[in-house]
Amino acid sequence: MHPVLLEVGGARIYSYGVLVAIGFLAAIRVAGREISWKGLDRETFHEMAFWVVISAIAGARLFHVLVYHGYYLRAPSEIVKLWNGGLVFYGGLLAATAASVVFLRRRRMPILPVTDAAALGIPLGLAFGRIGCTLAGCCYGKPADLPWAIVFTDPSSLAPLHVSLHPTQLYESLASFAMFAFLYAARKRFRTPGMRFWTMLVLYGVVRSFLEIFRDDPRGFVGAFSESQVVSALLIGYAAISILRARSLSVVPVN
Repeated sequence: MHPVLLEVGGARIYSYGVLVAIGFLAAIRVAGREISWKGLDRETFHEMAFWVVISAIAGARLFHVLVYHGYYLRAPSEIVKLWNGGLVFYGGLLAATAASVVFLRRRRMPILPVTDAAALGIPLGLAFGRIGCTLAGCCYGKPADLPWAIVFTDPSSLAPLHVSLHPTQLYESLASFAMFAFLYAARKRFRTPGMRFWTMLVLYGVVRSFLEIFRDDPRGFVGAFSESQVVSALLIGYAAISILRARSLSVVPVN
């Protein structure tokens, strides 16, 4: 793969950063159009998006640093080197959600319709981000003797070199594109506020938990489970309870 997209006069432009930026822009673009479709203030949403991006990057990095705190205590200068990977999606999602809730409450905008709009952009942005992971070599998979296995040869790659590996980054990218397609196709079916966001959490949680089985990059573990599987289980539980509660409240008793 190609971790360095372009190098001019000693300055490097990293593939990972470019694809993550494209992912953010795609997510904001799609979610912004959905905001307009819902009749909400698109300008206010774009203002919120600035803080969401900042908080998502900070939260994604903080989550990674906390999981691998031993390494970063020994090499604190590595904390700022985002081009080497190390952005945990769940950390970014949780931080961005918290920032969004605070922003929306201050602006008196409805929270659930906005999160539903964001739920359409999140998997699309993640799909591009995982392509960046593929180019950088982070989030790599276990050795695999498969026709579609990938081999990293660039010395700058973060993955083991000259070994056939599961393309776990592409697995998740394709799954994220599929989630986006499903949520977009069914956009008019999600009539209850919050339902699309919770559905996205369930879908991604299941996908992420399954794909963790094939990953071989260093990760934190809680017993037999990775930290992402634990967070996935918690978010799936939260989303499932929210869906059941919303459905029970939408049932009108017959007298």
